[in-house]
Amino acid sequence: MSKTTVIAFANNKGGSGKTTTCSNVGCAMALMGKKVLLIDGDMQLNLTISYFDEEKALGYAQDGKTLYTALKEEKDLSDFIVETGIDGLDIVPSSSLMSSIEFDLFSKWQRELVLTKCLERVRAKGYYDYILIDAPPTLGGWVMNIMCASEYLVIPVEASPWGLFGLANMFDFCEQVKRVSPKLEILGIAITKADERKKYFKQTLETLQNIDGATLFNTYVRVDSAVEWAQDSSMPVVAFKKTSRSAVEYTNLAKEIMENVNRKERN
Repeated sequence: MSKTTVIAFANNKGGSGKTTTCSNVGCAMALMGKKVLLIDGDMQLNLTISYFDEEKALGYAQDGKTLYTALKEEKDLSDFIVETGIDGLDIVPSSSLMSSIEFDLFSKWQRELVLTKCLERVRAKGYYDYILIDAPPTLGGWVMNIMCASEYLVIPVEASPWGLFGLANMFDFCEQVKRVSPKLEILGIAITKADERKKYFKQTLETLQNIDGATLFNTYVRVDSAVEWAQDSSMPVVAFKKTSRSAVEYTNLAKEIMENVNRKERN
């Protein structure tokens, strides 16, 4: 039985490339032979529609085969896992009803740990090497739930003038989470939507390199139209066009994430 590592992908700034990063890193891990479970924690369903067309995604929602149902009824997540069609890669779909999850969690006992409890049996089985959770671009009770259920946090940051906005709040929030769940560690910051021709890319890079206590992944993902074509086909780019620049970069980022996890587990 292998150890299951849970990683949250979160940033309170919208447009950071968070979902695309989570989707492609998870797919890249699976293509490298790892068993991976994705959890779509956002009401926008973007992670879900990274693998299914809109009709199928809405079908899961209508059938109650979603994360929202599991959380609301505090059920084992094993019953809500569906296959993506890519070997070794499964997903727990989301629902637009996640828009009310903050309200639904409010009255629950130990509300910060609801997701942790729903994941207990999945983790105990040790079937998955990695569980990757896509968080919504907010800071609140639900995101705290996600972080409490995770051992590591990856923060995707868009390489733009607005990309760093709110990052300080993100770090402050992480410190709050650690009071409830001390095991949480920031694994690293991943730069996305990078354009090396732009002056602000270098400024973003220098700013992130100088943040105390934050590891910046060596791999950054550049702007690539192949990502949009892949999204239009409801596929991650690492499966849609493996030879594209962004597919190679996401694969390298996945390798770096796994290396960082292994290094921390050894220490």
